Amino acid sequence: MTRRGPAPAKRRKLDMKRTPQMTTTRLAAPALAVMVALSTVHAQAQDDGTEALQLVAIEALMVAPSERALPVVQRLLAGDSSDELKSRALFVLGQIDLPEAEQTLLEYAQNSDGELQLEAIRSIGINGDPALTAQLADVYSAGDMAVREAVLEAYMIAGDKESVFAIATNAGSDEEFEAAVQQLGVMGATDMLQQLRDRPGAMESLIDAYAIAGDTETLLVMARDGSDPLRQKAALQGLGIAGGDNISEAFREIYLDTDDPGIREAVRNGILIADDEELALDLFRSAGNDQEKAELLRLLVIMDSDAAMEAIDAALGGGDNGVQP
Repeated sequence: MTRRGPAPAKRRKLDMKRTPQMTTTRLAAPALAVMVALSTVHAQAQDDGTEALQLVAIEALMVAPSERALPVVQRLLAGDSSDELKSRALFVLGQIDLPEAEQTLLEYAQNSDGELQLEAIRSIGINGDPALTAQLADVYSAGDMAVREAVLEAYMIAGDKESVFAIATNAGSDEEFEAAVQQLGVMGATDMLQQLRDRPGAMESLIDAYAIAGDTETLLVMARDGSDPLRQKAALQGLGIAGGDNISEAFREIYLDTDDPGIREAVRNGILIADDEELALDLFRSAGNDQEKAELLRLLVIMDSDAAMEAIDAALGGGDNGVQP
């Protein structure tokens, strides 16, 4: 089953004409999630085409009136259809704006297992109703690793930062904490990440999350702070991942202001990750000794820089003390 990427937190409904007696299924999922969910419809059909037809019929239910679609989906779920058909039915159920549909989803999330449970959890995230996603806390607590990952994904799809933050705050292991803060990073929850800085042993996970969130401000503070070399090195590499307009100058400043080989190596790694060829070349030109030039030349070669051959030629005496612009 293809997993879906992040979706906007705000719930969206299908803009269709309604009557007081009829509501329609809502397309709360983003267009990308719908496309992914439907992309395998024909690929997994049986040879006689029966299941392919059923899958297309389930797809059509997403634009059917909710009151008519719901009993069809519930009948399919209660029968002996394949897990593939039932998974698609659960996805459709997440689009139906009726309390009975949400209750059925919750029952599958709480009481089923395997792929059907995971699909129900994801569909709750796509549904996005805060009252419904709040019910996933107990599912998370009782679940195995796959279930917990699915709940975190559902919170991310629903934009429920508070629930992910609660998991990170109460995490019972480093692995659980790391998974939660990674999701907070994806969700851009920089304020919440800041509140987690006092957890012992959390800095590496947090730096990764800052990088994912693009929180260059926090990373720059850490990268310039030499009181903890391990944290500083991790922050420098995180800056390379996060990127940003002021990263090059920070790398240059830190590199030139230190004689610590480990910090300089971390800066070079950050430059490599950021693919900042221009800065690598400038540092090569201004290098004060051959050892430093050698390290920067290696960097240019690894980066497959167009200037690498010129630098090689200069190192072998074919040019002056650097590379010509």
